[in-house]
Amino acid sequence: MSNALPTRIGILLSAVVVICFWGLLGACWAQQPPAGMPPEKARQFLDLLSDPEVKAWLEGKIPPAAEEPAAASLADAISSWEAAVRTRVAALADAVPRIPQELANAAGVVSRDVNSGRPGLVILILSVLIVVGFGAEWLVRRALALGRSEGTVDPGQATLSEVAALLTFALASISSFLVFEWPPLLRRIVLTSLLAFIAVRVVRAIVRWLFGLAGTGSRTSDETPTPISVASDIAQRFWLPRVSLIAGFLLFGWALVSLMPSIGFSIDVTRVVALFCGLGMLAIAIEIVWRRPATTASAARQSLLTLYLIALWLAWVAGLLGVLWLGLYAVLLPAAVRGVGNVAQAIAGRAERSGALGIMLNVLIVRGARAAVIGAAVAWLAYIWRVRAAALAGSETGALVISGLLNSIIVLLVADLLWQLAKALIAYRMELAPKDGSNADDLARNGRLRTLLPIFRNALAVLIGVISVLTILSGLGVQIAPLIAGAGIFGVAVGFGSQTLVKDVLSGVFYMLDDAFRVGEYIQSGSYKGTVESFSLRSVRLRHHRGPIFTVPFGELGAIQNMSRDWVMDKMALSITYDSDVDLARRLIKKIGQELAADPEFAADTIEPLKMQGVDSFGDSGIDLRMKLMTKPGTQFGIKRRAFMMIKKAFDENGIKLAVPTVHVAGGGDNAAAAQQLLKMKQVAG
Repeated sequence: MSNALPTRIGILLSAVVVICFWGLLGACWAQQPPAGMPPEKARQFLDLLSDPEVKAWLEGKIPPAAEEPAAASLADAISSWEAAVRTRVAALADAVPRIPQELANAAGVVSRDVNSGRPGLVILILSVLIVVGFGAEWLVRRALALGRSEGTVDPGQATLSEVAALLTFALASISSFLVFEWPPLLRRIVLTSLLAFIAVRVVRAIVRWLFGLAGTGSRTSDETPTPISVASDIAQRFWLPRVSLIAGFLLFGWALVSLMPSIGFSIDVTRVVALFCGLGMLAIAIEIVWRRPATTASAARQSLLTLYLIALWLAWVAGLLGVLWLGLYAVLLPAAVRGVGNVAQAIAGRAERSGALGIMLNVLIVRGARAAVIGAAVAWLAYIWRVRAAALAGSETGALVISGLLNSIIVLLVADLLWQLAKALIAYRMELAPKDGSNADDLARNGRLRTLLPIFRNALAVLIGVISVLTILSGLGVQIAPLIAGAGIFGVAVGFGSQTLVKDVLSGVFYMLDDAFRVGEYIQSGSYKGTVESFSLRSVRLRHHRGPIFTVPFGELGAIQNMSRDWVMDKMALSITYDSDVDLARRLIKKIGQELAADPEFAADTIEPLKMQGVDSFGDSGIDLRMKLMTKPGTQFGIKRRAFMMIKKAFDENGIKLAVPTVHVAGGGDNAAAAQQLLKMKQVAG
């Protein structure tokens, strides 16, 4: 785990909390106050509309439908945006002077309907509930500490203890309040505030757990701090108070903004309060930008980021929520994805799972966590734009395109997760070596898998890509049935025009079905021979034993000679002189074959030991003997070389001479002199 992990965890926490803050306050921003129509009048109005005479009269008064106006142009959309921004800013400016009056009215509502004439009743109830919760939590922590051995702190037990303590606090405080009957408004205020307090505590616990995860395992056995643990401690001291402040603004701001309409505040004043909460968040974010530890950003970059954050807050003031969310995602989403990936990687590393299950868990945890963050961001963005999409694009087609683009991101995330999972499993299976002592069937199955899995991986990539593209096009409103039909016709045309390519692909399929060769086997086809290194959909790569690589299309292979299957029968020949003992030579060769079969270096590769088959022929210079040896493929060369060395030594010790070509010259002196002259000429030429 790198030293940058604690800093990334802090950035991740800030990103998550900031996104949640803007989401909750943005939702409160969009809320409208409930209509104040009395239920009795509403019922009378509905009954009146149900009267047939009234319906007939209204139908006669409704003018004929006019032609639909033309779609608004881009200039009209910009003008409407400008008018909406001006109206919103003017409403906020008008709401500021009304804050004292509405505050006084709200104080009267709280005193009458909440405190019932007893000042501080809400604060007193909250204080009692918090004390009760902390008391129950203390008892649980003490009981868990008694059952834990001294001097040992297991991270898993510590996490469970923290979860149990927080659950105890929440259950004790909330249940103590709910056992009594309270006025509806008092109940809502107390429960909302208590939930905000509990949520802040949960956020702090998560922060401590994440930094503990970053620092665990970075200390030596004698608890000596390492650079990683020191960096984790420094980062925790920096991020914990700031994330706690952000969580406080988030949760208590949400509680305040959600309760304000219930006690008489107008929606505009509520929005002003939400903006002030956002201003506090902005101040904390700017302070983090300038004082973040281990930062390498220049002052100019920090200044630009500060101005960027201020611009986002102003976009919120103007009500441009689409711009606000895009800006937040541009800054926070990459950091959130990296932070979640690092935390997920640390968690996956702690799982200590091996084998295929470990590979799957690692991919699902790491890639799944990142995909979940991006998917949640896209889903929230789609929720924010659910009403504004048509206005943004100016038509229902534009709304469909925007919705399709957001859905396409989800499709790509799912496709990427499936591809990464399949690729990791295939790579693991290809790198898995056969176990010691595996039989021939297991070795053959492993070689066949190594041959077929790369082709399957390529085909799977094409399949996932095609399905993803078709799903995205369908989400964008494109009719994919004509595309599939057109692709079929196009495929037929390409097949006629690319017969060689089709031949290569089909030939490769049939070679694989026949199990003609596998990766690692030595084959020969015509003038091509070598060890099979890899495949593609149309060709095979052969590595010649001298080094060159042949890339041969499957259609050009033809008949294949596989030299690496099952066994090899190697036949050897040598010639001894006519005066040598053939039977002695046979016994010596048989003895040498038995010695080689018993040699630990060659025993595992020898199927049938070396033996002499008999006399093959009578040559001009000696008797030709034939021998044979059966070994595993590729091992016959070393055994053959050792056998020749041992045969030469044994023959020399037992007086058996190897025959060599000789020239016998007969005749007078002139002929002898001519023969000697001929031999000299051959020696000079050689």
